Amino acid sequence: MRAYFRNRTEAGALLARKLTAYADRSDVLVLAPPRGGVPVAYAVAQSLHAPMDVLVVRKLGVPGHEEYAMGALASGGIQVLQLPVIAALQIPQEAIDAAVARTTAG
Repeated sequence: MRAYFRNRTEAGALLARKLTAYADRSDVLVLAPPRGGVPVAYAVAQSLHAPMDVLVVRKLGVPGHEEYAMGALASGGIQVLQLPVIAALQIPQEAIDAAVARTTAG
């Protein structure tokens, strides 16, 4: 697999260049998913002069390939689904519901 960036900090710096319209605004908050997202978000927040926080989420893995995310769950029952992934893999609603139940139970 080809690496597109030297590291996550470089990825964040490149992303920040695309987001310059949001620099120095009081209504911007950069949210970082734990683990790999923090270095990316930190670079973005530094570049935009914006505050950053960590958004704790629980990944919803694709059935049979749990490391591949089809979505995430956040506190307050917030559910974010990767609809293109779900459609491409033809994941039925019952499998999504089962993954949500497993994730919230554990």
